[in-house]
Amino acid sequence: MLKEFDLNNLNLKSTLSEILKDENLGNKSKIRFDEMFSHQSSLTPWIPFYKETLDSITYKQINKYYSNNKTKSFSVQIGEDLFINSSWNDTIYKRLINSDLLEKKIYRYSDVPYYFIKKYLEDKYETNLDRLIKDQVFSKIGAFSLTYNPRELRQINEIVPSEEDDYFRFSKIQGFVHDMGASMQGGIGGHAGLFGNAEDVARVMHLFLNKGSYLNYEIFTSKSFDLFNKRHFKNNRRGIGFDKPQLDEDIQSTCGCVSDQSFGHSGFTGTYTWADPHNKLIYVFLSNRTYPSMTNNKISENNIRTEVHRLINDALE
Repeated sequence: MLKEFDLNNLNLKSTLSEILKDENLGNKSKIRFDEMFSHQSSLTPWIPFYKETLDSITYKQINKYYSNNKTKSFSVQIGEDLFINSSWNDTIYKRLINSDLLEKKIYRYSDVPYYFIKKYLEDKYETNLDRLIKDQVFSKIGAFSLTYNPRELRQINEIVPSEEDDYFRFSKIQGFVHDMGASMQGGIGGHAGLFGNAEDVARVMHLFLNKGSYLNYEIFTSKSFDLFNKRHFKNNRRGIGFDKPQLDEDIQSTCGCVSDQSFGHSGFTGTYTWADPHNKLIYVFLSNRTYPSMTNNKISENNIRTEVHRLINDALE
């Protein structure tokens, strides 16, 4: 997205209709880029698309949507020997367009903008997001472990499991994206699906810390980075895409030991990374807290990720 700002293809006031070149977006047509990626747009937080593919009484998979073998009609692999009907990617887009909005434009984290930006990028550059980000970013900074669908490149014993799924795929999720919506898009989501090691996550954060420069490459400009690493709405701690230090002391998005120029993000499966220009510290915490079950949320309840960050930060002072 930063590069698209450098190229003047997008700006903060770009509306969703302008971004997707689609005037038939109903009540979402005039939602702006800055609203979407500051999570101030009134878009619904999350849509459980997968539930439409399950029987409403037995909660088992409806046969017409699934196959144990890959065919032309069932080409999207979502689990071990499990493929979903190929039409679901288009169905997801329709569900997004027809989804309800929140009553007010208040800060509420939503996955939905990342579905839209994925569609924009893939349509514009006529390739999938995996290939696009590898060509434009990961290959240039040496982050070769970062990939979608890691089973295509790694042995299964090199990939940590995500969950013992008993509600959607009904199998052990290992090497497949945990997020259900991203799974139904072939494992490549704008909001989920990347696998990799801590070293390469740190490389990406180093790129951000350097405001777009890495070795001999300028991936994006410092002007665009500064715009993204800035809050744009009152009482909303978020930058554009980036999470920022908390404004409310009762909400612990960070350890409380970082500067206001710092930035990062947490992930549903237990990941967390943060960079602080003040002391040049990059912190990466990777875990699979959703294994064996995503009902285990002790890592957040006990603020483990941010507490480890605080201990490291204190040790360096």
